[in-house]
Amino acid sequence: MWSHEASIDTRATPAQVWRLFADVPGWKRWNAGIERIELHGPFADGTRFTMQPPGMDAFDSTLVEVRENQGFIDETLFDGHCVRVFHLLQSLPDGGTRVLYRTEIEGPEAAVIGPLVCDDFPSVLAALKHLAEAQG
Repeated sequence: MWSHEASIDTRATPAQVWRLFADVPGWKRWNAGIERIELHGPFADGTRFTMQPPGMDAFDSTLVEVRENQGFIDETLFDGHCVRVFHLLQSLPDGGTRVLYRTEIEGPEAAVIGPLVCDDFPSVLAALKHLAEAQG
């Protein structure tokens, strides 16, 4: 298994960040790696979504665990691989939030795929922080 973590601290509350997470069509506002996204049901356990990165084919993922103001996990299966991305919200003592993305990939090419999946996480987290704080 290949794994990676990236995080950022924000003065926004978990509830403020959660509103951005729960607005799946709005992910494009803070994630430049999304050209098109469609949620096929409620933002809840078991719901599928289709996402298309710029210049790439669309793929389907499943929300495997959704916990309001705590985070969510999505899972993408393809070509003998399982990619799980944990989007976690941790309350900080000062009232802010640590937003943590943890990625776990299983499969024969996990070490090759991993860096491609996670490459933009620092910029995604920075944009998420900026938007969450601006909406404060």
